[in-house]
Amino acid sequence: MLRLAAFAVTSALAAAAAGPLPLPPLGQLLAPPPDRLTIAVSETGNPLADGEHQLQCDPVGGNHPQREEACARLEEFEKEGRDPFAPDSTRQICSLQDGGPATARITGTWHGHKVDTTFRRHNGCEIKRWNDLEPVLPRGRS
Repeated sequence: MLRLAAFAVTSALAAAAAGPLPLPPLGQLLAPPPDRLTIAVSETGNPLADGEHQLQCDPVGGNHPQREEACARLEEFEKEGRDPFAPDSTRQICSLQDGGPATARITGTWHGHKVDTTFRRHNGCEIKRWNDLEPVLPRGRS
């Protein structure tokens, strides 16, 4: 038991003498992680638009067909102080037009916030929400 206590004291003294663990560079501590989104789109009527697309912003990357334009659009929302992924308000009147069966699910992170939302085109409000996010989302049938 005495040996174990002596080992613990010796180990603690050795760790203290070695000093604190080094911190990562300040730039790594301050830099937010890149924005990464997965956009799964189906039934748009355009086989080139349907599928799963990866979008990364700052720096721009991924396999999204319009990644630079999509990141620029998302930055417009940021500058306006708007959340591009916020659901429609339930306190609004929406036209009963149908924009087709297109569906898009967006998951990932944006400006440090978790994103998990679905877009449809089942009424006028949902169509507007989809259209506002183009070219992040492809143009659906109108």
